[in-house]
Amino acid sequence: MKETINSIRAALDELEQNQSTDEVERVLREFSAFELPQITTDVVDFLMPRLSTYEAAFYWYMFRHSILESGDQYVRTSVRRFQTDVVRSVRGRRHKGRQISEEQVRGSSRSLESIGAIRKEGEPGREGTLYKVLTPEEIEACREAMKARQTEEAQPVDVKTEVDHYNVRENRHEIFERDGYACVYCGKQLTRFTATLDHVTPVSVGGDNNYDNLVTACLSCNSKKSGKPLGDFLADHDPPP
Repeated sequence: MKETINSIRAALDELEQNQSTDEVERVLREFSAFELPQITTDVVDFLMPRLSTYEAAFYWYMFRHSILESGDQYVRTSVRRFQTDVVRSVRGRRHKGRQISEEQVRGSSRSLESIGAIRKEGEPGREGTLYKVLTPEEIEACREAMKARQTEEAQPVDVKTEVDHYNVRENRHEIFERDGYACVYCGKQLTRFTATLDHVTPVSVGGDNNYDNLVTACLSCNSKKSGKPLGDFLADHDPPP
């Protein structure tokens, strides 16, 4: 088995040495069926919001006839093809026969080039102009948007401050267990049936339901404290001698 693996590696090394840099790059950039769903998702999420209707239609047309059809990023097209194959489908039946002008096509193409969505790879010829269709990971604006989303999605959740520990039953028990099922004001031992939760900072003055703003209290202390600030309640609850 080891000899077989070594033979395969040697064959691959020889193949790579015999290929030009351009050929190696082309092979590496070919897209498999497994990559296409993610690439398409990235196009929708990060590129389409930056494009006008015509720009989006032109990009999808080029994407369909390059990456989707052949697995590489190159497509040859022309103003005429954009006018007949793309624009009529965008306009629909009631606009049949109407065409976008050549200048509008060229303007949309230049816009796609300036965004970095496509790149001209040759001069216009009888068969059209050769373009390279770039994917979102190759477009600077899209890469920045991807990084921003990753940062946003990677933000950790602070369980103590963001999770509701008052209204969610399972989370209420976390407070009771933390306090040993004992009233933090009078020390009375409680059970899961007699324990209540009290807001250290009352909701009426901006307190919330986070982990640190809730304590276990007996019903009597909870009722007496009500909406009082903690300092006022403690002063009344245990007055100085």
